[in-house]
Amino acid sequence: MLRFSTAGESHGESLVAMVSGMPAGVPVDLEFVNRELWRRQKGYGRGGRMRIERDTAHVLSGVRHGKTIGSPIAMTLANNDWKNWTEILPVEEGDPAKHKAVASPRPGHADLAGAIKYDFKDARYVLERASARESAARVASGAFAKLLLKELGVGVASHVIRVGKAELLRPATWDEIVALQAKDEVLLNCVDAESEAAMKAEVDAVLRTGDTIGGVFEVIVHGLPPGVGTHANWDERMDGLLAQAVMSLQAVKAVEIGRGVTAAESLGSAVHDAIGYEGDGGFTKFSREHNNAGGIEGGISNGEDVVVRGYLKPISTLRRPLASVNFETREPVKAAYERSDVCVVPAAGVAAEAMVALAIARLTIEKFGGDSLREMQRNFNGYAEQIRAY
Repeated sequence: MLRFSTAGESHGESLVAMVSGMPAGVPVDLEFVNRELWRRQKGYGRGGRMRIERDTAHVLSGVRHGKTIGSPIAMTLANNDWKNWTEILPVEEGDPAKHKAVASPRPGHADLAGAIKYDFKDARYVLERASARESAARVASGAFAKLLLKELGVGVASHVIRVGKAELLRPATWDEIVALQAKDEVLLNCVDAESEAAMKAEVDAVLRTGDTIGGVFEVIVHGLPPGVGTHANWDERMDGLLAQAVMSLQAVKAVEIGRGVTAAESLGSAVHDAIGYEGDGGFTKFSREHNNAGGIEGGISNGEDVVVRGYLKPISTLRRPLASVNFETREPVKAAYERSDVCVVPAAGVAAEAMVALAIARLTIEKFGGDSLREMQRNFNGYAEQIRAY
């Protein structure tokens, strides 16, 4: 099974990522991995921290001579900001007088719940791990999943469909979404210039008021054959695994598959995707009139693009903080402020690509198996022949 884990704190020395279960022989393009990390750092409304960091993955194990070797892949991502925190957050006991306490919890963040849970007297250690800085390690891990899926002809990409009240009003094509990934400048990662300008205006408005803003991103999986995932067990359903993967990202508060939200208020005749038999489809000769199901039926991929949307709340660190309570005195105060962003919807989309790629790669490995890429490709191609003849 494909597994990954991360470690590290926002202002610690580095982030750590480990990926296990990758077959041997997958070509590893480190420039691609580092570009994925670059994409996560970009976007209009990002804060000062992103001007400090230059995320690159330092691979320690699992890759030799440009290919995976079947053993766990371990990586570190250095935090450039660590030099400013070495005496504030030392591994050793250090000087307590230099500790930088987070004395009043921020509404919407893990501060208060985490401090209560772990019996801390302030929220510093909670903030350090709960921070979305951790998602950089996920993006590095997801880049390896993307490299595997690419060898099977499967692509994963994202775009932004809403920031605040500004929304993309037309469908985006796969080619348009892929083109966004190739851009050397990232604004709000929207395929339509007019819609993106309206989104930028939303960010500009909250910049002036010291507030933050959320939005919606969409992740597409293109080229996945029907039959990945299963209806047989609740914890192996593709839609369930994708929902968990995307919901686990910092600030995501809702996940939608296909037309999941509007389907709830629609008639079945307007929601379900009529089936045809055209004889010249991709993996199969069956076709769909629409893709309202988002490429998944009964927890199983159906051959259409898999479509997952994440609904991102506004970042909880405000330049004009909300009311809070001092940890020590219990007196009313303003919430703590830590250097943060105003809008992170494009960056969250990149992190969601990584999580979706990891979930899809896990299911793909479980279905096709293989200790090496060649073995896995033989199994994949054999299955493709089988379903084309169905």
